[in-house]
Amino acid sequence: MSAISANRINGGTSRPQAGSRYPTAPSSLTVNGHFAPISGEPATEEQHEHGVQVIDEDKQFNPHLSTYLKHKNIIPAGFNYHLISVFGSQSTGKSTLLNHLFGTEFDVMSETARKQTTKGIWMSVNKRDHSDGGAGSEMRKMADNILVMDVEGTDGRERGEDQDFERKSALFALATSEVLIVNIWEHQVGLYQGANMGLLKTVFEVNLQLFLKDKNSTPRSLLFFVIRDHLGTTPLSNLRETLIQDLTRIWTTLSKPKGLENSRIEDYFDFAFSALPHKILQPKNFITEVEKLGTRFREDYRDSKKPGLNDQELDGGVFLPEYHRRIPADGFSVYAEGVWDQIVNNKDLDLPTQQELLAQFRCDEISREVLVAFDEAISPLESQQADGVRLGNPTIIPGLGDVMRESRTNAIKDFETEGSRYHKGVFTRKRTELEGKVDTRLKALSQGQLSAAHKSGVADFTQAVTAAVKFGQKRGGKGGGYDFAEIVEREKGKAVGKFKNESEGLRIVGAPWSKYEQELRLFEKELGEVSARLRGEEMRRLATRVERWVRSRLGESIGLEFNKLGSGRGGSGAPETGEKPATEKDLWDRIWTTFAKTVREAEAIFTERARSFDASPEEVEVGLWRLRRKSWGVLKAKLEEEVMEGNLLLKLRENFEDKFRYDEAGVPRIWRPTDDIEGAYTRARESTLTLIPLLSRFRLSETSAPPPLPEWVGVPPASLSQADEEDLTPIGGVDEDEGKSLEEEMTVLSETKSQDLGVRFKKMADGVYVEAKRSAIGGVAQVPLYFYGLLLALGWNEIWAVLRNPIYFLFLIILAIAAYVTYTLNLWGPMLRMAEAAGQQALEMGKERLREFLDGSEIARRPIRERAADYDDDAISLQSLDGRGKRRGIGGERDEDDDEI
Repeated sequence: MSAISANRINGGTSRPQAGSRYPTAPSSLTVNGHFAPISGEPATEEQHEHGVQVIDEDKQFNPHLSTYLKHKNIIPAGFNYHLISVFGSQSTGKSTLLNHLFGTEFDVMSETARKQTTKGIWMSVNKRDHSDGGAGSEMRKMADNILVMDVEGTDGRERGEDQDFERKSALFALATSEVLIVNIWEHQVGLYQGANMGLLKTVFEVNLQLFLKDKNSTPRSLLFFVIRDHLGTTPLSNLRETLIQDLTRIWTTLSKPKGLENSRIEDYFDFAFSALPHKILQPKNFITEVEKLGTRFREDYRDSKKPGLNDQELDGGVFLPEYHRRIPADGFSVYAEGVWDQIVNNKDLDLPTQQELLAQFRCDEISREVLVAFDEAISPLESQQADGVRLGNPTIIPGLGDVMRESRTNAIKDFETEGSRYHKGVFTRKRTELEGKVDTRLKALSQGQLSAAHKSGVADFTQAVTAAVKFGQKRGGKGGGYDFAEIVEREKGKAVGKFKNESEGLRIVGAPWSKYEQELRLFEKELGEVSARLRGEEMRRLATRVERWVRSRLGESIGLEFNKLGSGRGGSGAPETGEKPATEKDLWDRIWTTFAKTVREAEAIFTERARSFDASPEEVEVGLWRLRRKSWGVLKAKLEEEVMEGNLLLKLRENFEDKFRYDEAGVPRIWRPTDDIEGAYTRARESTLTLIPLLSRFRLSETSAPPPLPEWVGVPPASLSQADEEDLTPIGGVDEDEGKSLEEEMTVLSETKSQDLGVRFKKMADGVYVEAKRSAIGGVAQVPLYFYGLLLALGWNEIWAVLRNPIYFLFLIILAIAAYVTYTLNLWGPMLRMAEAAGQQALEMGKERLREFLDGSEIARRPIRERAADYDDDAISLQSLDGRGKRRGIGGERDEDDDEI
């Protein structure tokens, strides 16, 4: 046993003796116990004498790695350092090889107890300076500041199937090192697992994904295969070809990033090969070859004529510039920690074990089996629900909650019964996946059911409230026999209770998604929106009913005020009896007073009914404001109806006739020639004409100004919406944006219409005056008194004859009675006009009969033809006229007379 071995057995406190050239492993089971492990406090320089643990077996990175580099004076070197790692199966002599090559003191496996010695990743600096001592030995010495990492061996029984750490540690060594020594036995060449090809494939693939995405910017690495226990039977060149073929084959099967599908392993790695004899059977040859191999760990440059290292370059240096990571020594610890963190958090390295693979396969198979029974129970319900949605009529499926709970329980229970025998972690994960699949479908069914219940509940609520309102209207009459707010609250309680019952029926214990609080809030929110909409509709109906009531009251009362302008004798509907207004000047005052009183009553009715709707003060305020505007529109429409040309002209005529044909006591006048017909006519006409300007403007008599309409209507409420103003007619003086003044709003008759109405009234009044004048003139003819005496004297015999004859006497009495009645009824005029009309008609008929006789009688046409012939004989022609246009005489007598003249 060497001095160093003895020293390590004794506790590892003394330094190795100078004669101990090749340190060997201690017989103890200490795992690098003389190195500085990972701890909470930084190690001292004495603790860093032999090396430091970079990563422990629990995958924790040493935060004090920079302290070790500082103690070993590596930090000041800048870029002048190199990193080498060893990779290989456990118990293949990796640590032994490093100790011989670099003089390190990594623990090696005891020759009597084959147990794991290296746990985690350890680092030490090179303590040797290989040189062959020949010419140019300075050029063949080892490079300065070589850092050596001893990586935990692969395929160890201590970790068993847990290959996670060996994957991550191998990838860390490959990503950070310039040279990765792959330690392999000769008999393992050509094997897949023995040569760690499976592990290399995984490491290459993840390394390509994480660190080698761009071959042009990524530093290359050297894979240095050291073939141990080489007997020489198989040449090194054959072993080299076998390894390169295996590496190329696994590279082609890698999953490569986009754009690197056609990349080759040679784009990222160089290969070097060396063979060492058996350490036990050929110890001297082994030492000699190790010495020779150590001289290659020096800096060198690539020959541009050769693509890379090969068997013909067995003595070339392995530290080429393109292998260096170009990380300064003072930043190496941070860089290495970042690489390790990226590797640890990469899920591609978390590959399953054989037990996990079996568990995955069986659990997937069991999951598919239990989902078949689940599909049989759930698929018909899903189809039924989907059909309802497609037809636009989502329906509530009876008993859906029971089927869902039973199906979910059976599926989970069957899976647990069969799958719980396999790997617990996989079983738990697969059960969670199964629950996710089942719950996804059940959640969709539950949401569909709640959606159908939501839609159905809203529809039923709307229908129930509408039906209750209609029933209340019929029972109470005029919409006053029901409380809308009470109906809404009662029906809302029923709808919410029904929705809760349906939701509770869908609840599944243990399912986090099986909650309906949010859906219930949405349902209640929509019920509130529907209630507000129904209340708004009911408020609009109430407003419409109140507007109809206002229209009816105003139609009657305003009509009566206008009818007071006439007597009713003309058929206008004005009262023939009753108290007449003292003057027509206060017509608009009476109309405004009546209008304001009617609207106040309507506002009281509206406010009282709105309270039963549970309407807010803002809604009531808006309703009253709209009612006032609508009422003004009703009044305007009624005024336009009253001042239509025919109606107003009739009222003016009746007003004129009341003042012209009747006296102050209302007794009809009988005009006499001595009466002042012209004066009565003038007064009645002028009095009536004053009504036209009065009626043309809506003005109050007290102020001679329009009524205070803007103040009466009021300002628009703050809660007024655009929809509330859509059906409103603009009012001049109130709606300033319309550009119509209050004066224009109060104009009832335009100037043109007033003038036309005055002209037509004057013509009508003139006709009445002419008729009155004729009736007065008709009574002027009087019989002289002496004529009555003369008549009595001359007709005494006839009078006495009549009186003595009963028949004549009776006839005379009848004539007297008829004359009296005719006189009393004032029918003499109509009778005379009828007699005159009958005489005129008889004359016309006589003329027509005469024409017919002349046209149809040959006897009557003969004299007419004879007269025409005589006229032709006496016809005058131009030849029978002289120069003065006179007829020439026979034999020239006329000519002589003309000459004499």
